[in-house]
Amino acid sequence: MRSMQDWLDGYSADHQNPTNQTLHWICVPPIVWSVIALLWTLPVPAEFLRPGAWAVLAMVLAFYWYWKHSHRLAAALLLAFAVLGVLTNLLFQGLGGASLRWLALGVFALAWIGQFIGHRFEGRRPSFLTDLSYLLIGPAWLMAKLLRRMGYRNVT
Repeated sequence: MRSMQDWLDGYSADHQNPTNQTLHWICVPPIVWSVIALLWTLPVPAEFLRPGAWAVLAMVLAFYWYWKHSHRLAAALLLAFAVLGVLTNLLFQGLGGASLRWLALGVFALAWIGQFIGHRFEGRRPSFLTDLSYLLIGPAWLMAKLLRRMGYRNVT
């Protein structure tokens, strides 16, 4: 099994261009939110579950994957998931499912366009095209950078 540092190093190798890095800071968080929001709007059996159950399940599974690779990053990402979940629930209550779905689709599309523009500057294909696990590494890569900027040395 690859270590989290191995994953982060591989991702970093594909993200050296400063413009691409900036676009990732701008685009990755909205992509994560938009996926959560889209999953939030999927219907669930009302007898058993509440709206957002699919999103919570996805966040739990992602957290589990992160936890297997890095407890510190997993804990920080769990906090981010909690904030995004609360935000999404508030938006769901305020906008309704259909409007939230359209908003999330628009954010998702624009943010991915930004990602692909960044990779044009980079001159490399996005990492996830070689391994889908890299879709989970983008948020972890940003969180690791954020934690280091906050003074935490060993984040993995």
